[in-house]
Amino acid sequence: MAETVSATTPDGRFSFLEAGPQDAVPVVFLHGIGGGARLWTNQLASFGDRYRAIALDLPGYGGSRPLEPASVGTYGEAVADFVRALRLDRPVLVGHSLGGMIVQSYMADGLGPLRAAVLAQTSPAFGGRDPRWAQDFVDARLGPLDRGATMASLAPSVAASLVGPDPDPAAVPLVEGCFAAVPEPTWRASVLALLGFDRREALARISVPTLLLAGSEDRNAPAATMAKMADKVPGADYLCLEGVGHMAFAERPGAFDRAVLDFLHRHLGREGTPA
Repeated sequence: MAETVSATTPDGRFSFLEAGPQDAVPVVFLHGIGGGARLWTNQLASFGDRYRAIALDLPGYGGSRPLEPASVGTYGEAVADFVRALRLDRPVLVGHSLGGMIVQSYMADGLGPLRAAVLAQTSPAFGGRDPRWAQDFVDARLGPLDRGATMASLAPSVAASLVGPDPDPAAVPLVEGCFAAVPEPTWRASVLALLGFDRREALARISVPTLLLAGSEDRNAPAATMAKMADKVPGADYLCLEGVGHMAFAERPGAFDRAVLDFLHRHLGREGTPA
């Protein structure tokens, strides 16, 4: 099993965890709102035997510096800066939830060449036809803090709302711990960053191998929405993990890892094998 190490970029702007050979194909994992690099602990262990597996703390999370202004687009630009800082050659980007939106923006804005992309439990747009939906979403996530709650006090209920009915025993404590550690300003900035996000028109222009991964019990990025999304991405692979909520990579790490590793093996072949 590859050893996981904690590091920062030379300029101190980004913190990250990584495992695996430096000369292997880089696979960069991007977490969602309320997450952090350490959510990907299982993936670093399983991917690090074959790939240079890297879990980034998005701006404002972990030891990464906050981002102003924060939007999905500026998060994408920050990820591009991180890729350049580590001199990663055509990485694979694996994005969950907000991270998946960031990957979409990265591709749509032409921020750098990729080998492949994984869009896990995410959406091509924020909000629906009813404009009140977006406001209700924001109110539900920021309102408790406005009324005196803390990130730590909200962590148990948030974690419970994100996982499915039968998660891995380690999943809930992991999600709770990461959420509780997020600075409140970062949480607020991340929630508001979703406003106005819409990359639906860009799906048809995705030109790298892409896997869309859903969970059957996910209420945040419903499987039906992801299936429709997959239909618009040329040549996309689509898989729905049964019995899984919004945190598939933590809830069922074995199933998640097998799905992504199989996808990479089919599309990259021996390219993913260290020299």
